[in-house]
Amino acid sequence: MILVVNAGSSSLRCALFRPGADAPNWRAHVADIGNAPRLVPNGRARDDAQPPAGDHATVARWLFERLPAAPTAAGHRIVHGGLRHAAPLRLDAEVVADLRTLIPLAPAHQPQALACVRTVSETWPNLPQVACFDTAFHRSQDRLAQLYPLPRAFTEEGFVRFGFHGLSYAHVAGLFPRGRVVAAHLGHGASLCAIRDGSSVATTMGFTTLDGLMMGTRSGAVDPGLVLYLIRERGLSPDAVATLLNERSGLLGVSGISDDVRVLEASDDPKAREALDLFAYRIVREAGSLIAALGGLDTFVFTGGIGEHAAHVRAAVCRGLAFAGIALDADANTRDAADIADRSSTVQVRIVPADEAREIARMTGASVNRCRDGEAVGNAAIVRAAPTI
Repeated sequence: MILVVNAGSSSLRCALFRPGADAPNWRAHVADIGNAPRLVPNGRARDDAQPPAGDHATVARWLFERLPAAPTAAGHRIVHGGLRHAAPLRLDAEVVADLRTLIPLAPAHQPQALACVRTVSETWPNLPQVACFDTAFHRSQDRLAQLYPLPRAFTEEGFVRFGFHGLSYAHVAGLFPRGRVVAAHLGHGASLCAIRDGSSVATTMGFTTLDGLMMGTRSGAVDPGLVLYLIRERGLSPDAVATLLNERSGLLGVSGISDDVRVLEASDDPKAREALDLFAYRIVREAGSLIAALGGLDTFVFTGGIGEHAAHVRAAVCRGLAFAGIALDADANTRDAADIADRSSTVQVRIVPADEAREIARMTGASVNRCRDGEAVGNAAIVRAAPTI
């Protein structure tokens, strides 16, 4: 059995997969870690159980005690792999130390994931563990798509566009392995990815997860001069600006009400409507740039919590992308059908449930099998060199 561990900033999802299976035998989802941890009811774990207060490691130990079967390997979602890690790899002390150096680039996710890696090691000392990176899918991009117009010395140090949500996009790419696809992973964190014949061509997130689309509490792309102005003229510290852009902006900041699309859709406050309109507008504008990078569009995919369930957001995005050949079937969209394109649409429009867990299980199984076949020995990492930047 493969244990999948997906640590979010304040959540933890675990699942058990039989090798090669498309669906887990067991799964659990704990939300609000660090505040009032609670089991999400559809997580298949006992709804009457109460997760303990504490950090991700504490909750992970509690979940591991409730596994219905012992795992034979564990796969982890690691948000940032940097330039060195362009494929899943076996975790050992050296790799973990390297991943710790990337914590400043993903401070809301990397420490939590590495805490879970440590907890797995403490629970099952000899269990093979595999890191599956959100950044790895985007290492197939051309050099120009990864570059920032900064002095070359900074580029050589690794100041490039990494991109994220790669495990979600890898799942989409597996379902649509041919053609020109724009995938919209819309959740509390949101991004778009241009995929051609199964490979990432361009994406909206960059050096960090703050770039690109407006999100739940994150601003997305803003003028760098605005950041400098806040520091120089308004006297905000770098930490205060980081809090402003990461925790007080996006849907929450514009609406002043909530970061939850469902709450905003139910509100009569015009600020709620403006926040939703801006969210859709930013998606449409960024999607236009990705369509240009692809040279056209064959398929548009909605995924993630908002992408899968917010019909009004999907409708607004599709109206904005009518120029690209998208026409929406309003009834299918209202029903959250898998295929929501009108017959007149020249572009496929699909809803695909996000399935990072399945992708992690697949990658973990393949990596462990490569080790058994002699590609790696003991705890040596399976590393496929990243393209030179």
